[in-house]
Amino acid sequence: MRVLPIASGKGGVGKSLMSVNLSIALSQAGFRVVLADLDLGASNAHTILGLRAIGKGIGHFLSDSKTKLPDIMVKTTYENLFFIAGEAEIPGLANLTHGQKKKLINHLLKLEDVDYLILDLGAGTGLNTLDFFLASDEGIIVTTPSLTSTLNAYLFLKNCVFRIMETTFTGKSPGKLYLKELRKNGASLQRLYLPRLFQELEETDPENFAIFKQRFAEFNPRLILNMLEDPKDGVKASRIRVSCREYLGLEIDHLGIVYRDHLQDIALGSRLPIIIYKPQSVISQAVYRISEKIQQSRPGSVHEIGEENFDENYDTADQEAEQDFEARTDEIKNLLNSGVLTQGDLIETIRTQQYEIKSMKKENALKARLIKAVNQGYKF
Repeated sequence: MRVLPIASGKGGVGKSLMSVNLSIALSQAGFRVVLADLDLGASNAHTILGLRAIGKGIGHFLSDSKTKLPDIMVKTTYENLFFIAGEAEIPGLANLTHGQKKKLINHLLKLEDVDYLILDLGAGTGLNTLDFFLASDEGIIVTTPSLTSTLNAYLFLKNCVFRIMETTFTGKSPGKLYLKELRKNGASLQRLYLPRLFQELEETDPENFAIFKQRFAEFNPRLILNMLEDPKDGVKASRIRVSCREYLGLEIDHLGIVYRDHLQDIALGSRLPIIIYKPQSVISQAVYRISEKIQQSRPGSVHEIGEENFDENYDTADQEAEQDFEARTDEIKNLLNSGVLTQGDLIETIRTQQYEIKSMKKENALKARLIKAVNQGYKF
């Protein structure tokens, strides 16, 4: 069974649409496919599939020891395609415990009579999303040409590298102690030059570094550039590749580009996947090409989650990426200096930041007025 986790650094880039349509394309090629909606905080793949009543999903599987994964698999109207729902309405499902995450991943990887298991993951770089993505060496990252999307795609892959590192150098190993010492001395791992950090870890903990090196070498993420408006936007994929190679020491494959098509909105309104609604559309043809590339590519390895609970002692790279604005600014400077970003991209970033600051000021002003009104005894 080949496992294809599909993720995105941010929402709104068409990740779930790609997951659903790619699942159908592979099933139409004669493969038995299972699509699992692991966007547990906002699962909506069933609506794209056109399913209304989905019954039990992952929430029931995790809460009821008698429920098995095959029990919640739904046979769709599309031949060879089965679906596992996420059940977004169940409180707390997005914040899985390590035990729940381990159970879910390990049982998914043990499904029988399946050719392709596609995991539609949540947006962003939460621990659950990273671990689901790293359950296979064939993860796919979906992004758009916008600067925020490409930068978040890069940061997502960077966080994956940190996650591999943190789950390799564990316990009281020399490598783990070295990383702790760096943090103790005030170093932000996000801001370190990773190839140099790798050298330090190899010298400090050669035994565990050999394991890390093997895992890192097997990590083979692929990229899909979605929602293109202009052919010139296709260069953004090369820029992400250059960034990953230069700053992460990571090679990524490019599965293809997908142009924006107004028919997608019509298909959604009709509760039909675009690949069914208009098989000859620009989007559908792009999906078929991506499906063929996946079929022709080499299968990757899959990885179960072990007993160790890394959640408690892992200083998550995504928290640094999201909370440390200065680190994000440094990334932009590095990419600009390397020529990966253009002057126009930088202007777009500044405009975006100015808009965000303006929005926050308005929000804070509104909060101040509400607090003042409450303090004065106004009733609403």
